[in-house]
Amino acid sequence: MLEVSNNKDAQTTLALFCKVVDNYGDIGICWRLARQLAHEHGIAVNLWVDDLISFKRICPEVHTDQAEQDVAGIKVTHWRDQNGVFTLNDIANIVIEFFGCDVPPAYIATMAQCTPRPLWFNLEGLSAEEWVEGCHRLPSPHPQYSLIKYFFFPGFTDKTGGLIKEAQLSEQRQQFQSNSQAIVQFLSRLGVTAAEQETLKVSLFCYPHAPVNDLFEAWKNSPVAITCLVPEGVASDAITHFLGQTAVAGSHATQGALTVRVLPFIPQSDYDRLLWACDLNFVRGEDSFVRAQWANKPFVWHIYPQDENLHHVKLKAFLNRYTAKTDALDNLSLAWNTASDPQGNWADVWQTLLTELPQITLLSTEWEQEMLKNGNFSTNLLQFATTLA
Repeated sequence: MLEVSNNKDAQTTLALFCKVVDNYGDIGICWRLARQLAHEHGIAVNLWVDDLISFKRICPEVHTDQAEQDVAGIKVTHWRDQNGVFTLNDIANIVIEFFGCDVPPAYIATMAQCTPRPLWFNLEGLSAEEWVEGCHRLPSPHPQYSLIKYFFFPGFTDKTGGLIKEAQLSEQRQQFQSNSQAIVQFLSRLGVTAAEQETLKVSLFCYPHAPVNDLFEAWKNSPVAITCLVPEGVASDAITHFLGQTAVAGSHATQGALTVRVLPFIPQSDYDRLLWACDLNFVRGEDSFVRAQWANKPFVWHIYPQDENLHHVKLKAFLNRYTAKTDALDNLSLAWNTASDPQGNWADVWQTLLTELPQITLLSTEWEQEMLKNGNFSTNLLQFATTLA
């Protein structure tokens, strides 16, 4: 266990500050990190989060009306307008702000009074761009206090912090994917029929502006039957249009080769299993994007939109680095993010990808092994913290 306290027998404490911008990605990342730090590294974690409603969607144990609560052995604090008086005992040994979310000024002022000073990190967003390697671990002295904040980037090379991955995740996935009965039972519990389980299963998690209607038109004319599994609330307009009714959990319809089934919004552990059970996964943002890579299945990423199409730069940087792909996956990924125009040839793009899915699946295993070489994000972070303590 990391020792940064004056009392070497004391448990290391860590405060993780999260403001939710992308409804489920931000809290999804922070919740996974908080659990791993607590359960695998024995750290006492206090997760500060401003949006308990989004948090509850991925973790049903959360109570949205409580200022403080214990969830899975982790203290969760509802971050609202707290900027009052903090005592030295309120300050954690390690402070992490997610994506520059601005720790309360009074908390920072109290950090500056601690001896020794807490270790302070800005957990940055995931990107495959080359500049990330140069900024990883860079110090940023506070302009007023004797404090230094360090930038820590997740990433895809050994010059970054790597990706979040629990110690037992690969073993759990392999056990699940090798047990056909477990897959059947899991999908059945979500309402997927036996007939639908025999089709090509695709999970769909995207932002509202995704060209879902174009993709559905291609799927309706697909040479193989497809079952699209989409969480309630995702791509609501397109799903409602296809179903001919309000898209609520349990609703479903079939047109041509395509069946669309709306699933209830499920906890993180079940979402992992959904990715493991499907043949192709459409994911969005950062959290589900990373989990799709650990699923060892083909996936298409819908990146969080940015002004002036800066997200297209990030998308292309990842596709240039990503090895578990073919030209067809590149083409579909670019079209899905409106970074290219398929000129109405969605059916051709889909047909080509369909024939290459087995090859992409094999390449996905090789990609996982490459990512494992970079180490685990939480362990890399703590090892870096040890060099600073």
